[in-house]
Amino acid sequence: MFYSANSEKKNLMPHFDLALVWSVMLLMCLGLVMVYSASIAIAEAQFGVDGSGHYLIRQSLYLGVGLLLGFIAFQVPMYMWQKYATYLFLFGVLLLILVLMPGIGIEVNGSKRWVSLGVVNLQPSEFMKLFMVIYVASYVIRKADDLSSFTKGFLPMLAVMSLVGFLLLMEPDFGAFVVITTLAMCVLFLGGLSLKIFAGLIVSMGVGLYALILSAPYRLDRVSSFMDPWADPFGKGYQLSHALIAFGRGEWLGVGLGGSVEKLFYLPEAHTDFLLAVLAEELGFVGVAMVIALFVWLVFRAFVIGRRAAKLECHFAALVAQGIGIWIGMQALINMGVNMGVLPTKGLTLPLMSFGGSSITANCVALAVLLRVDWENRQRLRGNSV
Repeated sequence: MFYSANSEKKNLMPHFDLALVWSVMLLMCLGLVMVYSASIAIAEAQFGVDGSGHYLIRQSLYLGVGLLLGFIAFQVPMYMWQKYATYLFLFGVLLLILVLMPGIGIEVNGSKRWVSLGVVNLQPSEFMKLFMVIYVASYVIRKADDLSSFTKGFLPMLAVMSLVGFLLLMEPDFGAFVVITTLAMCVLFLGGLSLKIFAGLIVSMGVGLYALILSAPYRLDRVSSFMDPWADPFGKGYQLSHALIAFGRGEWLGVGLGGSVEKLFYLPEAHTDFLLAVLAEELGFVGVAMVIALFVWLVFRAFVIGRRAAKLECHFAALVAQGIGIWIGMQALINMGVNMGVLPTKGLTLPLMSFGGSSITANCVALAVLLRVDWENRQRLRGNSV
């Protein structure tokens, strides 16, 4: 029996993108460490000394559930995701509607973004990000011949985006609105949307965002405080000013793991939206640079996987892979920008790291779908059917 060099190489090919897996695992593990460090003080204040690990335990459980759901999602072939894309999207819309219904949606700090599941609260907008990527990728494949037409190709998707955007702004969840609409636009562009339509959409979206900021006083306050947090450091600029203090204290190597002062009731949301600020204070520039490098690598691998799928003529899978990469990368970029004072404050978590059950679970499912695309690519390169 004779073996060719090519067949030997195919047999030696790993079943997964191991570099991607390791980068995800490192982000998750670092996230667990930092959630514990950032939440010790608030957990002790809420639950006593014996409850100092409350948020660590909950985050570990969320991560376990996320990995379990991710394992299940990995078993689903990509053609099934494409087949049921519309139903997933409609399910996501239903959840967004339930959030707004009295007695079902839970209001926290003036926003209705959660649905109670008994022991935990579900934030539908986190899962809607994945559903939108899958739905728009499916739409692009179905409407491939009409993407150059405004009325046939783009107008139906504009109606869909408007519906989702309206529901998100009713909560209100401006951060999720920005991420989801940008995601839809990016997937449409990657799928071949006319450049003229895309350029017009960018301009229209910019005008729309400007109008939305002016229409709500709290959004305008966030923008003004972001421009100069030191103008009102004990009021509108309180959160951002303390985040910047944390970055300043961290310098190159940080004050040491567990040594943050800002997490001691100075910096609000230290274990959720502003986890990176605590990390910067404790691990310094080196720690922040490592986190940024891991996210850049994750996004790069997602695009490599998508490009490989496109070469294998699996265009739906290619768009989904690249859409997931854009989602993780864009949300990480926005969260980092907010922490560093480069962007106005938004309620967006740092993917794979910040405390939050819906966020970490949705991230795990999305990355499982990305790994499924990679696995199917490798099976095809081996000559196996999927």
